[in-house]
Amino acid sequence: MASGTTGKLDTFPKLLMHHARVRGERPAIREKDLGIWQTWTWRRFADEVRSLACALAAEGLQRDGHVALISDNRPRLYAAMCAVQCLGGVPVPLYQDAVAAEMVFPIENAEITMAFAEDQEQVDKLLEILPQCPTLARIYYDDPRGMRHYTQPQLRSYDDLLAAGREAYGRDPSLVDAEIEKSTGGDMAGMFFTSGTTGVAKGVVHTHASLLEPARTAAEMEKLGENDVILAYLPPAWIGQNIFSCAQAFATGYCICCPESPETVMTDMREIGPTYYFAPPRVLEALLTQVSIRMDDASRLKRWLYARFMNVANRVGGALLDGKPVSLADRLLYGLGDLLVYGPLRNVLGMSRVRVGYTAGEAIGPDLFKFYRSIGINLKQLYGSTETAVFVCIQPNGQVRSDTVGPAVAGVELRFSPERELLIRSPGLFREYYKNPQATREAKDGEGWFHTGDAGFFDPDGHVKIIDRVKDVGALADGTLFAPKYLENKLKFFPYIKEAVCFGHQRDKVCAFINIDPDAIGNWAEKRNLPYSGYTDLASRAEVHELVRECVERVNADLAGDPELANSQIHRFLILHKELDADDGELTRTRKVRRGFIAEKYEPLVAALYDGRQTVHVEAQVKYEDGRTGTLSADLRIGDASVQRPLAKAA
Repeated sequence: MASGTTGKLDTFPKLLMHHARVRGERPAIREKDLGIWQTWTWRRFADEVRSLACALAAEGLQRDGHVALISDNRPRLYAAMCAVQCLGGVPVPLYQDAVAAEMVFPIENAEITMAFAEDQEQVDKLLEILPQCPTLARIYYDDPRGMRHYTQPQLRSYDDLLAAGREAYGRDPSLVDAEIEKSTGGDMAGMFFTSGTTGVAKGVVHTHASLLEPARTAAEMEKLGENDVILAYLPPAWIGQNIFSCAQAFATGYCICCPESPETVMTDMREIGPTYYFAPPRVLEALLTQVSIRMDDASRLKRWLYARFMNVANRVGGALLDGKPVSLADRLLYGLGDLLVYGPLRNVLGMSRVRVGYTAGEAIGPDLFKFYRSIGINLKQLYGSTETAVFVCIQPNGQVRSDTVGPAVAGVELRFSPERELLIRSPGLFREYYKNPQATREAKDGEGWFHTGDAGFFDPDGHVKIIDRVKDVGALADGTLFAPKYLENKLKFFPYIKEAVCFGHQRDKVCAFINIDPDAIGNWAEKRNLPYSGYTDLASRAEVHELVRECVERVNADLAGDPELANSQIHRFLILHKELDADDGELTRTRKVRRGFIAEKYEPLVAALYDGRQTVHVEAQVKYEDGRTGTLSADLRIGDASVQRPLAKAA
C-alpha cells in the first residue's frame, strides 16, 4: 500500500475500492465449489459489493442499521458484510452452528432488521424465531436448494437482490461512492457477540479503526503482503476469523480462501497451500492426534524413521527455526529428516508453505507446541480478545516460548492490577457493549484501561504469562491457590483427554470430570483388541480408566514441583458418560467450558467425588443432532489418583 494514502483508507469499503483500483485482477477470495476452486478478483469483489449496497439502500438499510449474517465462510458472506458497511450499516455475524433459540437474544438486542442466511437450514432457524424477533423484516438467502416452496414475504434470494442492485447501480453509480466517503475510521464497523461463558452474551461494538489498526500493526510485524494466502475455516462470528480473513486481507491485499465444507478443510489446505495460518490448540491437537493414529498404522520401517528423526527434530528443530547455532552434523541430519519425514508431514498437514502460524484462545501443551515448531512450522502464540481486536501480545521471531504469549505489540500498553488482573490500553479497544453502559463502565475505567478478567504476570523478559480467569482463581480450604483452568489445560495436554472440569474452591482437595477423546482412545483400544460400542461404553472400560489415571498422576507429579500449586494436585476423578456439548449448554460456541453450569447440572456427581463413593449412577437428558432428546443412563466409576509430596514448600 502506498505511503501517504493510508490515512485516507480508514474504512473497509475505502480499502476495497483501493484494491480494486491498484490490484484489480489479483485474487481477493477463492471458494471451492463442487471440487473446483473459483476465484473472485478484487475488481469483481468490489463490483458485487457496489451492486449489493445499491440493493440494500433500496431495501431501506439506514446508517447504523444492524444486519445479521449467518453463514459458513463464503465470498458472498464477505460481500454482504462490506456492502452493509458501504452504507454505514453494521454487520453482525452470528454463529452458524447455533440453534434457533440462541439467535433470539442477539437479534433482539441488536435490533436486527435484515439478515443474510446461507441456506435452508439457516432460513428455517430465522423463520422459527420470527414471532420473537419483530424487528426482523427481511431474510436474504444464498443457496436456493430446498427453498422453492417457501412463500414467506420476508424472504428474498441473494441472486434476486444482486440483480436489482446491478440495475440500481446502472441508474446511479455515484450513490455508493458518496455513501462510502461519508464514513470515517471512527464509525461502527461491526458487532461481535461474546461467547457467554459466564452469563448473557454481550454485543461488542468495534469501529473501522479499532479493527484495522491492530490488523495493520501485526501485518507489518510479520511482513504480510498481497502474495500471502489464508484459509478461512473458523466461524465468521468469531472476532479472530474476522481479523485474519477480513481486516488483515483488506489491510494488505492478500487472498482469502474458503473451504468447500468443514469436512474438507485438510484436503483444501493441501491444495491451496496457505502461507499464513491460525488454529486454536484444539485444532492443532486434533491434527496431531490424526498423525499419531496414522503412524500407529504405518509399517515398522516408517515408524522407526519417524521416531528416529523426530528425536532429531525435538533436539534441534526449534533452534534452527529461531536462527540459533546448530552444529553442521545436526544441520545435515535435520536436512535428511526434512526430506524423509518433516517435509512430507508438513504436506499432509497442509502447512508446506506456512510462513507464520498463530495459536491462541487456550493454553497449548509444551509438547504439542514443540512438535509443530520442531518440524519447521513457525507457530507462535498470541493473546487478545473480542474486546481488543485480537492483537495484544505476539511472540516475536526468536522469542517463542510455550509458557508465555509474548510481549505487547506496538502501540499497546499493559499493566497488572494488585489482584494480578491484566489491564490493556490499545488502538484496538472496542467502543462499547451495545445497550449495556454498566458493563462498559465495568470493563473500561476512566483512564481507558480495559479490565480483561485474566490473571497473570510479566516474566523477567517482559513476556506476559496468563494463568487463569481472575474470577476463577480461588483457594482450597487450606488457602492454597486454586487455578482450575490452569489444571484443566494441563490435563488436556494429553491426547487422550479432550475436556476437563476441575473443582476445589473452598474444598479440602481438587477433583475433576474428564471427557476422553474418542478418536485417540478408540485407536488406542483397537490396538489392544478392546471391543466397544460407543463413547459411553469406551469411557466405562477399566483399561481406559487406568489410562486416564496415569495422565492425572503425571499432572500431579508436575504440580508437585510448583511451590504455589503443589497442594492443588487432583485427588479424585471420574470419566463423564457423555461428551460435553454446546447444544446441551455445557460449552460455549467457541468450545469454552461453562464450569458453573456444569457444576450445577451435575451436582450429584460432584458430591460423589467428595463423599468417598467409588461409583455413582447418572441419568441425563441429551440432545441429538437431529433435534430429538433422549435419556442416557450409566454407572460411573470414580477413581483415586496418587498425590505426590511437594518438591518445594508451598508459599
